[in-house]
Amino acid sequence: MSVRRQIKEAAGYVKEEAFENGDSPESKRKAQEGRDLRNEGRIEDGKPPETGVPGTQD
Repeated sequence: MSVRRQIKEAAGYVKEEAFENGDSPESKRKAQEGRDLRNEGRIEDGKPPETGVPGTQD
């Protein structure tokens, strides 16, 4: 696992968690950007993307 991929995944996770509870369209957009970044890091590392409901471990 490269450091760059780990950073992408961690940064995406933090961004998603920071904005997932917002009600504004801007918050929802930023949370989705976080999910996309996290999944991009996971895919680059050969892991499957997280497809569960945000905020759950499913």
